[in-house]
Amino acid sequence: MASPSTAQALRRLLAYARPHRGRIRLAVLCSVLNKILDIAPPALIGMAVDIVVQREESLLASLGVVDVVAQLWVLGGLTLVIWTLESVFDYAQKLLWRNLAQTVQHELRLDAYRHVQGLELAFFEDAQSGGLMSVLNDDVNQLERFLDVGASDLVKVATTVIVISGVFLYLAPSAAWMAMVPMPFILWGSVYYQKKLQTRYADVREEVGLLNSELAGNLGGIATIKSFAAEEREAERIRRRSEAYRASNRRAILLSSAFSPLIRLVIVCGFTAMVIAGGLLVLDGRLAVAAYTLMIFLTQRLLWPLTTLGETFDLYQRAMASTTRVLDLLERDPAVDDGTRRLDEVRGELRFEGVSFAYRGREPVFRGLDLALPAGETTAIVGATGSGKSTLVKLCLRFYDVDAGSVRLDGVELRDLALANLRGAIGLVSQDVFLFHGTVRENIAYGRPGATDAEVEEAARVAEADAFIRALPEGYETLVGERGQKLSGGQRQRISIARAVLKDPPILVLDEATSAVDNETEAAIQRSLARIAVGRTTIVIAHRLSTVRHADTIHVLEGGVVRESGRHEELLARDGLYAALWSVQTGAAVSPGTVAGRSG
Repeated sequence: MASPSTAQALRRLLAYARPHRGRIRLAVLCSVLNKILDIAPPALIGMAVDIVVQREESLLASLGVVDVVAQLWVLGGLTLVIWTLESVFDYAQKLLWRNLAQTVQHELRLDAYRHVQGLELAFFEDAQSGGLMSVLNDDVNQLERFLDVGASDLVKVATTVIVISGVFLYLAPSAAWMAMVPMPFILWGSVYYQKKLQTRYADVREEVGLLNSELAGNLGGIATIKSFAAEEREAERIRRRSEAYRASNRRAILLSSAFSPLIRLVIVCGFTAMVIAGGLLVLDGRLAVAAYTLMIFLTQRLLWPLTTLGETFDLYQRAMASTTRVLDLLERDPAVDDGTRRLDEVRGELRFEGVSFAYRGREPVFRGLDLALPAGETTAIVGATGSGKSTLVKLCLRFYDVDAGSVRLDGVELRDLALANLRGAIGLVSQDVFLFHGTVRENIAYGRPGATDAEVEEAARVAEADAFIRALPEGYETLVGERGQKLSGGQRQRISIARAVLKDPPILVLDEATSAVDNETEAAIQRSLARIAVGRTTIVIAHRLSTVRHADTIHVLEGGVVRESGRHEELLARDGLYAALWSVQTGAAVSPGTVAGRSG
């Protein structure tokens, strides 16, 4: 009944829900029993008519209850039992389907989120966060809505058709076909509408993803929007995107809304035919009045629920469009595979051997790069913008894999190491500090959630952050706001350093850690960094050369290769690329005499 793509989405969903097969079967059983009991009242009405018309010759009389009054009491008892059981199974099927919907959507969202976290950094640089939010939230919720209501409705409709068709064929085979005539038209209409709706709802899900992306981007950049007084311009851009979403929904609604009215026209033909044909059989004496009454009520029970197929298929198509997006995301393989080896003790020696690397669709950043970063020393990487300094950090953390060559930690190829083991050995302090919405204490303890309050506060003291933290309204319990927006840049940077101090990694990477702070804050940060760098491998990525002059070794990158290496004084004495950069930044001409003066 479903088109190939929706059928495939349904198969993928059923495969995903396989661990819940027992609960699904129980929910289906409760829905079937609920529907059977729900269509029993017409039979009770038929029995009541049979009792008052046939009296001692009624169906109940043939079963041994001859007294008419006793028959009515039996009928009353049956009515109570049937209505009670119908209510019990209605409660049970709703409880089972809704809890199943909650469980599946919870597991699907969690699995999708965990999978997304395992994808390479390039995926996030290409994808929009709003689009991912749309998949993880809106699309998963669409599936929940279908499982909550639509799945049970489909089971009940199927049960209604099977049970009532069987009753008709038993009571009046010659007239039963009239009630069956609308069925092929209804089923054909369902298939036709489903195929038409499939592409339209796929467009709807695509548009809502784009709209969410725009909204998320604008909310994240609200300060920039305000600074350029661009509120009206951005509101107009969102209006156009929202209008595109509304238009795609309108196209789907235009088609889906026509389903139920058309089905009703087909149904009334079948119902009318049944009323006339059955009545003629009664007049000819070939059909009992009670049976005719039962068939009239059952015809309504058979055909009328089919009008809800429009809403059910609407839910189904929305759910399948969303399921396809979620499962496609789940089936996307990470470009960076996890390794299996673990280093129990990390000395911290890193080596780049013949490394070549390029971002997708761009010129190579490195071409045969060879670089040694000794264990326990401070190594600085400097160079002009675009020389590949920050790319080195991403390769060390395996945010990306090299295109050629290898990167080794203590002699072990990074691709062989478990990612958690590798990244657990590296503490990163970046120029783009990200703080989570929570307290100062929680953000410092992010790398070691089990750290004691005393350890958190000691790490803050080492990072020279303790004084300003205690001056905050709630001290260490102060909420920092989303992305730490309640704190200054220097405060965020020092909390980031405290976080790295608490993690106590054997390798510390400082990626432009002081590029966005004032001189006083920079001096404080440099003091704390000098303390925590002792005894560990420290990699300093810097544009400002004054921050690396005391490094054990300075490597100058240009054109994807190391052009110069040495200590600060040695590089100045060579009067090469490093000396030129130093001259530009200090505004001083470099000569052997000035170099000698600086070395002292």
